[in-house]
Amino acid sequence: MDKLIEARALLSALGLPTAQQSEMSGLTLLVLAGLSENDTWAVATRRSLRVHDILTEIKTRYGRAYAENTRETVRRQVLHQFEQAGIVLRNPDDPTLATNSPRTHYALTEAMLKVLHAYGSSDWETQLAAFRDISGALFELYQRDRQQNRVPLMHQGQTYQLSPGEHNKLQAAVIAEFGPRFAPGAKLLYLGDSENKRLIIDEEELARLNIPFTHHDKLPDIVLYDETVNTLYLIEAVTSHGPVSHKRRVELERMLVRCEAGRIYVSAFPDFATFRGFITEIAWETEVWLSEIPAHLIHFDGDHYLSPRK
Repeated sequence: MDKLIEARALLSALGLPTAQQSEMSGLTLLVLAGLSENDTWAVATRRSLRVHDILTEIKTRYGRAYAENTRETVRRQVLHQFEQAGIVLRNPDDPTLATNSPRTHYALTEAMLKVLHAYGSSDWETQLAAFRDISGALFELYQRDRQQNRVPLMHQGQTYQLSPGEHNKLQAAVIAEFGPRFAPGAKLLYLGDSENKRLIIDEEELARLNIPFTHHDKLPDIVLYDETVNTLYLIEAVTSHGPVSHKRRVELERMLVRCEAGRIYVSAFPDFATFRGFITEIAWETEVWLSEIPAHLIHFDGDHYLSPRK
């Protein structure tokens, strides 16, 4: 495919590492530009595509079928580097989207589109040099825009900046509203940010409590600990999935088998509308907290109302 050969040569001219000059990288660039085999570079366009859309376009335009389970490969080994190089922007239409949003999309930068339009023309070297001069500045500007949409979290005198998204907004509300009301004085041992799973993690205290922090991806979204009563608050922040179901509670109990602290399980929701979608999944003898009515709890049966279980 001549167009793919040209695309890979273009990526090489831009200075991308050899790994990002692959067939997958070249085809990704072509479909983001809306180009088929017989199109000229001068007709390249700028449009936003999800990773799923990129794979579909590659199959339709070039007959190359990548399995759906290669989406993470495209994201991590192609688009991430394209973003760093100033070739694409992530979520340019909505920078507030969460990192793991299914609506995450990518589009060529305006500067990159000018490079594509000039490819093979007498203006090519000029546009290439101009792109190299501004690509770093474009990346910094975009990162600054994303920083403005981050979710601030204040806890015990320290400020954290969580990545954008409804999930992290709910987590910040749990710390600001639930904690002082229902777990006053409790220490934050873990909070899993969407981008950085180790943003807040007290490894020393988790180890002392015999909680296997090396498997922090299996921890609930938020772990609070009240040392005065030796009690853990294990909180799942639910916006699209993951309340404390019976299955989830069993998983956590197995993980905490060597931990002697009592446990209070909480499913946190932003509002009643979200809660109603999960009401049949929530385990008995757990608590439900709604951010829209922060002073109240919903208790799911049993004798252990906000009382730790061991």
